[in-house]
Amino acid sequence: MTTKGSVIGVISNIVTIQVDGPVSQNEICYITVNGDRLMAEVIKVVGQNAYVQVFESTRGMKVGAEAEFTGHMLEVTLGPGMLSKKYDGLQNDLEKMEGVFLKRGQYTYPLDEDKKWAFKPLVKAGDTVAASAWLGEVEENHQPLKIMAPIAMKGTAVVKSIVPEGEYLCNDTIAVLTAEDGTEIPVTMVQKWAVKVAMTNYKEKPRPFKLLETGVRTIDTMNPIVEGGTGFIPGPFGTGKTVLQHAISKQAEADIVIIAACGERANEVVEVFTEFPELIDPHTGRKLMERTIIIANTSNMPVAAREASVYTAMTIAEYYRSMGLRVLLMADSTSRWAQALREMSNRMEELPGPDAFPMDLSAIISNFYGRAGFVYLNNGQTGSITFIGTVSPAGGNLKEPVTENTKKVARCFYALEQDRADRKRYPAVNPIDSYSKYLEYPEFESYITERINGEWTTKVNELKTRLLRGKEIAEQINILGDDGVPVEYHVIFWKSEVIDFVILQQDAFDEVDAVTPLERQEDLLNLVIEICHTEFNFETFLEVMEYFKKLINLCKQMNYAVYKSEQFENYKAQIAALLDERRAK
Repeated sequence: MTTKGSVIGVISNIVTIQVDGPVSQNEICYITVNGDRLMAEVIKVVGQNAYVQVFESTRGMKVGAEAEFTGHMLEVTLGPGMLSKKYDGLQNDLEKMEGVFLKRGQYTYPLDEDKKWAFKPLVKAGDTVAASAWLGEVEENHQPLKIMAPIAMKGTAVVKSIVPEGEYLCNDTIAVLTAEDGTEIPVTMVQKWAVKVAMTNYKEKPRPFKLLETGVRTIDTMNPIVEGGTGFIPGPFGTGKTVLQHAISKQAEADIVIIAACGERANEVVEVFTEFPELIDPHTGRKLMERTIIIANTSNMPVAAREASVYTAMTIAEYYRSMGLRVLLMADSTSRWAQALREMSNRMEELPGPDAFPMDLSAIISNFYGRAGFVYLNNGQTGSITFIGTVSPAGGNLKEPVTENTKKVARCFYALEQDRADRKRYPAVNPIDSYSKYLEYPEFESYITERINGEWTTKVNELKTRLLRGKEIAEQINILGDDGVPVEYHVIFWKSEVIDFVILQQDAFDEVDAVTPLERQEDLLNLVIEICHTEFNFETFLEVMEYFKKLINLCKQMNYAVYKSEQFENYKAQIAALLDERRAK
């Protein structure tokens, strides 16, 4: 028997309902307003009253309106046919919606029910399977996807029957399993899962250690992120958060890219919709959109829908991870999600924390980031979710609660700085404030030693020290003037500028310089270290400046040349000759 209720109070989209039976936290209900059924979620239960947040505009809702509870939480529908789709936070397919504005009370089915999929079985009758076991395979946009046993299944089951290879609809029964208690479980290609509940269908979740190559030097060389790692990119407007996200999405070694566009409708979201579908995937040469899912929720949508969108994106990512795929999840920008949480908390009249954000903001953020990670599945295969969120703090203030709380949980921190952006030093990642905690992990150290060499982290730490020293000297030069600082100080400063111009700066719009493979990064690192270790002879600071400008120019030209081409080797030889010219004998 379904629980029913009637509305007794409305404050914006927080509605109080008097219920006639049991309801649970996060349960979904539908409130009827003028013939439209509006979806809502229970966020608090006090006695007979349930407080719900409505995912739509509550305009025209009156006291006495009827509500009906469904008995389940907010769910996403998972199955083949999601790639290259654009959804809203409740997984409505935006392509199926009519008109410029989304109509109230209209919900669409997220998958294509009429499309036939070429199914290939991976198990046979009589096999024993557990939850999320791979029963078969279909291909979508050249990407093999697994059809799994029910994720929520308890214990093991025996495959009673499975359909032969052929073409089937997503809602066709493709297998029948017999559970331990003898009940039969029909399995289709479609699964449902509650968005607020993490999927734990894996054997173990170790600390991630595999380097995720992004082709962006300031990330890979200086502050690497790993497969299944977490990072975030804070920065004020116009410092290049979205461009950096595009670069990572395009170049990173991932099978599936999911973008949770929960930002400003006039800013981040527009860029995601207009520019992202145009990006070409360098791995395949086809459109990147083929292996991408966009979940869009803008700041003009009700807060509840905004809050749901990041959870929807994470649940879809967990589904693909269970297939043994590497997923890259980008959220742009999580500040809007935190603002939605703040708005709800204020309407509920809860005790406010710093800047009026909820008191438990740090717990909400850490629980969410904790769902990413690298896992070993029950069948021994590996899957991962690498999560990178952007934060747009008001006025570029990195001390505000969202940035601070994200800093506690994310292992990589890429601080975008207005000052660097103003000086056109892109990507504008501040090399001194930014960090990657993965560099300290012994697992990562041994992986790097195996893949590249044992000196890598030592060299990276040396570059960081030199950058810091260069910054200190730059401040001294600003105060005392060029003449007031010894010549050898100028040399140290210019060596730090070489690191900045040659490694940290990169042209995202140049075909060659946009992506730097790891082998080339190693070459570049060794060259810059060699320059830094060279002792030079100079008389005046003007000589230092002229010489290093020449050197930086040659190195930059080399970055634009195709790796190991004739042109590249030519620049390399010129750099070597220039170093010999001034080398201290």
